[in-house]
Amino acid sequence: MTDIQRDDALKQASVPTLLMCLAQITRDPRWLQEPFLPKRDISIFAEPTGGLSPQAQQTVRDSLALVLDELASGQRSLPPLPTEAELVELMSVCLGERVPPEYAPMAMEEMGFRDRTLAWRKPPPAARLATFRVMVIGAGFTGLCAAYRLKQMGFAFEVVEKNPELGGTWFENHYPEAGVDTPNHFYSYSFAPNTGWSSNYSKRDEMLDYQRKVAADLDLRRHIDFGVEVLKMDWHEDRRRWEVTTREPDGSTRSRWADAVITAMGFLNRPKLGSIRGIDTFTGQSWHSARWRDDVPLEGKRIGVIGTGASAMQFLRSVAAQAAQVTVFQRSPQWARPPQDYHGTVSTESKWLLQNIPYYYAWYRFGLMWRFGDGLLPTVRRDPNWPTPQRSMNHRNDRQRQQLTDHLLKELDGRPDLIEKCLPDYPPYGKRILIDNGWYQALKRPNVELVTEAVDHVEGGEIVDANGRRHAVDVILLATGFEPGKLLWPIEIRGRDGLLLSDVWANDQPRAHLGITMPGFPNLFVTTGPNTGLAHGGSAIFVSEVQVRYITAMLREMFERSLSDVEVLAPVHDAYNERVDAEHAELVWTHPGMRNWYRNAQGRVFAVMPWRLVDYWQMTHEPDLSEFRTQSTV
Repeated sequence: MTDIQRDDALKQASVPTLLMCLAQITRDPRWLQEPFLPKRDISIFAEPTGGLSPQAQQTVRDSLALVLDELASGQRSLPPLPTEAELVELMSVCLGERVPPEYAPMAMEEMGFRDRTLAWRKPPPAARLATFRVMVIGAGFTGLCAAYRLKQMGFAFEVVEKNPELGGTWFENHYPEAGVDTPNHFYSYSFAPNTGWSSNYSKRDEMLDYQRKVAADLDLRRHIDFGVEVLKMDWHEDRRRWEVTTREPDGSTRSRWADAVITAMGFLNRPKLGSIRGIDTFTGQSWHSARWRDDVPLEGKRIGVIGTGASAMQFLRSVAAQAAQVTVFQRSPQWARPPQDYHGTVSTESKWLLQNIPYYYAWYRFGLMWRFGDGLLPTVRRDPNWPTPQRSMNHRNDRQRQQLTDHLLKELDGRPDLIEKCLPDYPPYGKRILIDNGWYQALKRPNVELVTEAVDHVEGGEIVDANGRRHAVDVILLATGFEPGKLLWPIEIRGRDGLLLSDVWANDQPRAHLGITMPGFPNLFVTTGPNTGLAHGGSAIFVSEVQVRYITAMLREMFERSLSDVEVLAPVHDAYNERVDAEHAELVWTHPGMRNWYRNAQGRVFAVMPWRLVDYWQMTHEPDLSEFRTQSTV
C-alpha cells in the first residue's frame, strides 16, 4: 500500500481506536490528555471522530503514520502489553467514561492480550488422560470451541453432530438474507480473529465459511462424527460414566460411553411449529424458516408469513420482491433499529487498518464489546422513580424509544395505518431489538399486507384469522421461532437414581447453576443453558468461550484432585437461581406490558441472562469445588 493509500485508510479509521493504538505503542501520556480526549458517546454506533477537533484528529493520524514508519524501519519496537491498571486507564479514555477495574481481566482475554487457554498445574496421569473420554454433542460454534480447548489440554474426546456438516445454527438456517445481527468482529472467537470479513454483519454463508476455516486450521474435523444423533443418556453409578445411545448414519443404534458430556446444542435449534389448527391439511406448501425449501419457487405465489421476529425481518424483503402477494400475520410489533452499516461492506482500507496497525483489531473489538454488551445493560434496568414505566424503563431507555420511533415514522411516512400497527407499546429491549432489513419498506409495497388479527386456523388453501377473514395462500412460511424452554429435547437424559431431566425441567422450567450444571446429573455440563442467552447485547460466542473455560477448568480439577465425578449441590443451585430471579425482577424482560419467548407461562424469565458480561465472566472463570459433591477415583 502506498503512502497515499495508507493516508486514505487512516482517514476512514475510528479516531479513538487510532488514539488507543498510539497511546499503547508509544506509552506517551500526552495521548491521554486534552486535546485528545474522546467525548463520551452512548450511541450504539460510535461517532468515528470521537468528538475531537479536526486539528487533533489529524495530529493523531500523522503521529500514527510516523510510528508505523518507525516500526517498519526497526527504529521502534512494540512495548510490553499494558498492565490491568494501565488498560483500565486506556479503556476509560477511549470511551470518555470511567470503566470499572473489574473489566480489565475480561478485556485482556477478549482483546487477545491474555490467553484464555488453561494450562495443567501439574502433569496429569498419562494413563487416565488416555482413557478418560469426553463427549461433545454438537458441532456449531460452541462445540468447535469445546473441541479446540479439549484438544489443547490433551483430553480424549469425540464430537457427535446430527447434521451432515458442522455449523449448527448457521448450517441449518439458510433462508434468504439469513445473517448476524451482532457485528462480526465481536461475533467471532477471541482465539481466531478474522480481519477479512466482507461485511460488519455477514450473511450465513460467510459465517459458515468462518467456522469451516477455524475447524480446518485447528484440525478439529477429524474429531467429529457427522450424521450421529443422540437419543438418550443414562448415568451408570457403578461405572461412574454416561452411556450415550446414538442413532448412527446408517440408522442403527449404538451405545457410546463417556466420563463427561458437554452439550453444545444451542437453545434455538428446535423449530416451534406451533399448534395452528388445520395446518396439517393445508393444500399448499408450508415450512419453517429454519427448514427452508429451496426447491419450491416463490415467484408469482401468494405467500402467508406467520410471525414477525428476527427471521421474518430478514427474509421479508426478498420474499416480497418475488411473490405476487405476501400476507404477514403479526402477533405483536417489534422494535427495529436503523440498519446504518448493516448492508455495507468492509472497505479495503478498513481491512488494512485491522491487519496492519498493531492493536487496531483489539481496540475495535473492545469498542463493539462495550457498546453491544454491558454498555447497554443500564438502559434496561427499572428506575423506580421513572414517571412513565409503561413506555420505558428509565431516561436512557426512553431516549432509545424516541430514536427507534423516529426511524419507524420516517420509514412509514404516509402510511398512518401501518404506523398504528407497527409501533410497539412496550419498552425497547422488552423483546430482542431487531435490525431493519428493509422491513418497513417491504410492508409499504402494494403486494404486502400486514394483518394484526391472530391466526385462528388453516382451511384448505386459506388462512383464517380471528375475525373470520380468509386469506388465500399458496405457501405458508412459519417464522414462529424456536422452543427455548425445551432445552436438550428430545434427548432422554436420566441421571442419578433414574432422575429424568425432562421431569426436572417440565413446563418450560429449565434451571441450572451458572446455566451449566444441575443436581442429580454428575459430569454433565450444559452450554448455552438456562439464563445464559443474551438479550441486552453481547456475543453468544463470548458466553460459549467462558462456559467452555469453566468446564475445562472443572475437568482439570477432577484430574488434579483424582475425582471420578462432580455434581453441583442442590442448595448452591437453588440459591443461584433465586439470585437470577431477583435480578430479573428489576429488568425489562419481566415488564408486564408484553410477552416474549424469554419467559414461560408462569412468567419466569428462564432463557436470558440478567448479569453484566463481566459478572458472568467472573462467576465462570474458576470453578469452586466447595459447591459440588465429589467422589474420588480411589
